[in-house]
Amino acid sequence: MRVRNLKLSLGAPSLRALALGAMLLAAGAAPTRAADPVYPPGSRFGFEPPADMSLSRRFSGFERKAGGATLSVVELPPNAFPELVSGFTDANLLSQGFAVEKRESIKIGDDEGMLYTGEQPGDPNAAGPAVRKWILVVGTPTVTGLIIAQALPDAESPETMRKLVTGVTVRPALTLTEQVDALPFRIPDTAGFRPVRVLAGNSVLMTQGPKDQIQNLEQPILVLAQAVQQPPTADQRDTFARQALYANQTMKDFVIERAQSYRTKGSDWHEIVARAVDMPTNIPVVVAQTIRFNPDGYLRAVGVVREDQRAGTLAKFREVVDSVQVK
Repeated sequence: MRVRNLKLSLGAPSLRALALGAMLLAAGAAPTRAADPVYPPGSRFGFEPPADMSLSRRFSGFERKAGGATLSVVELPPNAFPELVSGFTDANLLSQGFAVEKRESIKIGDDEGMLYTGEQPGDPNAAGPAVRKWILVVGTPTVTGLIIAQALPDAESPETMRKLVTGVTVRPALTLTEQVDALPFRIPDTAGFRPVRVLAGNSVLMTQGPKDQIQNLEQPILVLAQAVQQPPTADQRDTFARQALYANQTMKDFVIERAQSYRTKGSDWHEIVARAVDMPTNIPVVVAQTIRFNPDGYLRAVGVVREDQRAGTLAKFREVVDSVQVK
């Protein structure tokens, strides 16, 4: 049975980064010893899941093999902790379908945490049961963790899920190289681009130029993300690709120059090149979106460059995307 996700409203400092990499889903790796915490690839937050839960290939976290229970983790900037705690009022959470029964301050090692326990009512149209839910916000000097666990009544026990959530371990920050190595794909040809940030364990933000913090689109940016979910059928791909492009909340006034489906290297692809306007800066940009469809998911690449810098850059975007190898 499908468990609905909690919607979250985050502050301005993290919105743009999350919008660039808002395609959460990751592949996993096994722990070295049974007693060791298991970390989703690239994540700083580790857990000791019960035997019937394993790393998810759909998101950063864990899911029960037989279904009915999940745990997901999102990493946010350190200043997000007070923002989330102050914003997670009973009324705000209830408006998103989560009825809080208990909230409690807890310690995660030397760090502070706030745990919310309650339930999310089942869908009245489907006569489904209520879903038990645990939300933990962990604040450290260098990172904030948002952990959401949920379980159907016949899946995991409340004691098991609470232990899973509160048993979180926070490890030191990974280097960018370690985070890139943990991605579910390799990039053999970077075509002069370099990674500057990994998001959600399945997405990487790349740029061409000397700056890591990019303002006013001074440099071209390219985001690659691997999604593991049922891909659209062949007759739905063009609509799917256009909807994915238009869903970008940082751009407006799209004008598509070309959109095409093609097959190469044994895979089906879809490519869109469009002009648009960057909303924060009102600068005209060119957007290149390429999606490679696989039997169990798809790889999506979105490149953005100022219109006055487009010469040669679109070919570089394509060079990077063509080289990507899914692990």
